[in-house]
Amino acid sequence: MHDTLIEDLIDAEVVRKDFPLLAREVHGRPIVYLDSAATSLQPRAVLAAMEQYYETTHANVHRGVYATAEEATNRYEAARVLAGRFIGAPDPAREIVFTKNTTESLNLVAHSWGRTNLRAGDAVLLTEMEHHANLVPWLQLADERGIELRYLPVDGDGRLDLSDLDRLVDGVKLVGVSAMSNVLGTINPLARISEAAHAAGAVVVADGAQSVPHLPVDVAALGVDFLAFSAHKMLGPTGIGVLWGRADLLDAMPPFLGGGGMILDVRLDRFLPADSPQRFEAGTPPIAEAIGLAAAIDYLQAVGMDRIRAHEQRLTRYALDALADRLGPDCRVFGPPAGDDRGGVLSLAFRDVHAHDLAQVLDHLTENAIRHTAAGGTVTLSATRALGEARLQVADNGRGVPFHVQAHIFDRFSGEERGGPGLGLALVKALVELHGGWVALESEPGAGAAFTCHLPEAGQTPEARPELF
Repeated sequence: MHDTLIEDLIDAEVVRKDFPLLAREVHGRPIVYLDSAATSLQPRAVLAAMEQYYETTHANVHRGVYATAEEATNRYEAARVLAGRFIGAPDPAREIVFTKNTTESLNLVAHSWGRTNLRAGDAVLLTEMEHHANLVPWLQLADERGIELRYLPVDGDGRLDLSDLDRLVDGVKLVGVSAMSNVLGTINPLARISEAAHAAGAVVVADGAQSVPHLPVDVAALGVDFLAFSAHKMLGPTGIGVLWGRADLLDAMPPFLGGGGMILDVRLDRFLPADSPQRFEAGTPPIAEAIGLAAAIDYLQAVGMDRIRAHEQRLTRYALDALADRLGPDCRVFGPPAGDDRGGVLSLAFRDVHAHDLAQVLDHLTENAIRHTAAGGTVTLSATRALGEARLQVADNGRGVPFHVQAHIFDRFSGEERGGPGLGLALVKALVELHGGWVALESEPGAGAAFTCHLPEAGQTPEARPELF
């Protein structure tokens, strides 16, 4: 690990060098990766650990007694203990179950604990900000068992409204809650919710997919009974997730899947499941991925979770301030303001531009894609996708203003599909106005719409623009 990382502030440029994918260029410029809420990149230490395992140790676990099999088993179980200690598990060797991902971890709770403990008329309390992984399994149980689902609402700031918590939690058997929203970035008060749930006799299952990678987590302090998270969101590989559960709860739950590895004994008419956690790990587990997860945890701990959280808070505050200063009311950011209950996930809307098209243009656009030159010339912006294409050609008339623009909008980009001005036109309008100009529509919106862009010459004050559409 680099010496720079032991300083109080994280040196982002040094850390970037640990991630080989960040050295890649896309569309002719260095990649800017802003999709870690979906999946994170892996540092070389993780890639090297998995490669080293495959080259020197690869064997199945919990089966063979030859040297490499025992070595693989020891490394796999060491990864289990390390993952448990990372979140403050009291008994990591018994309480950490390796799964495929957070989704499978939450499904395991719903199908194993839920089918054992929930009957028709029983209630489960969720929140309106849950990821599908902590919603759909309970909807399935509601269809299957006739259980009641209740929901904690979200207020206008993107926080949970807990004013009616005591009433909503009364009589429920389980509370499911996201530790950090994957959409709003809201960090929920799990300790308060857990206290209320336990007072009502309920268990608490928390979705930690976004929280575990980004801030220090202690399951005992949070008071939850189950916590699920994924390796691929915390610098590790895809294909492995983690479920932490209280040992007494896991011991009382039946297996989730059947097969090899999850049994102590099997006959033609019966079987005896293994103890937890092996009873929940049927078949060959993700061994190399567990090795990679362990390397990712080592990396995060070397940087320091407190420092990672502090660094992310600074970045989040900077991003929110910059969006507000540069884009003003044109850009709406969802979720709480920067603070202790705000993570680094940013979801935003820009004017009336569809999110897919804004993301696509941002992926292709350079800062000079729409500009003007006194010497004249042509600037072209094009965006393509499977079912549509839009091309914008801006031809300078030699005086800087006005530019004449002819946009050909097809299929998905057409006004006929979305209504109002063509989607491509809305995007062009937004981009031109960001450069201090305005757009006058010359024909009916839709395919082949024609309009004129007025852009100021360099150094000039932007022209006053009427509200044309």
